[in-house]
Amino acid sequence: MTDDRRYTDDEVAEILDRATAADSEPGRALTASSAGLTIAELEAIGFEVGIPGDRIRAAAAALDRPGGEPTAERRFLGARIGVGRTFYLPRPLTDDEWNRLVVDLRDTFEAKGTLRQDGDFRQWTNGNLQVLLEPTGEGARLRMKTMKGSAYSNLVGGGALIGMGGIASIFAADTIDFTIFVVMAIVGFVVHLSSRFSLPGWARERERQMEEIGARVTARLAEEPRQLPPSE
Repeated sequence: MTDDRRYTDDEVAEILDRATAADSEPGRALTASSAGLTIAELEAIGFEVGIPGDRIRAAAAALDRPGGEPTAERRFLGARIGVGRTFYLPRPLTDDEWNRLVVDLRDTFEAKGTLRQDGDFRQWTNGNLQVLLEPTGEGARLRMKTMKGSAYSNLVGGGALIGMGGIASIFAADTIDFTIFVVMAIVGFVVHLSSRFSLPGWARERERQMEEIGARVTARLAEEPRQLPPSE
């Protein structure tokens, strides 16, 4: 991403969609001039409508650079309960760059997490959310993956309540028992459906966060090449 790069109407719309994905209200609709808009012009317009400049730059970087490879997708009863992204970096991260990445992870996911290092392998985890940095010859591989921990219990538990309540209501001895079993089935139905309908939004949000983190890392590596020690 360079400062003189100009973005077309479609690219401006996609950048704003990415930059405002976590907000309750979308950004203002914009139309680029025939010559397009530079990143500085996008940041200035974003400032007017309350979009932070770092979000604009991260969204533009994600647009300009190939996204991470989808990995670690897990499904249960047809619903996506696990997502992941893998990014291949041109070189290993320095200690300072890794620390900056950890700060980014904590800010993005609003979690302190736990750090672990084994030789050249680094890891940041928070529950089911895992971020792994591994050496690959001259470069490095950044893997991010997570799973919705409550998905199994909500989908299975809700389905079980539906089945038990529905079957038991057929053989209910009186109106009171019938009502109890019907309520049980309704509760199970609500739990199961609410979990199923919330999972797609959760998966998209986690994928967006991972894409933006990967874009920021690759952008920093491109703008700040590692300084080698002077030769003696």
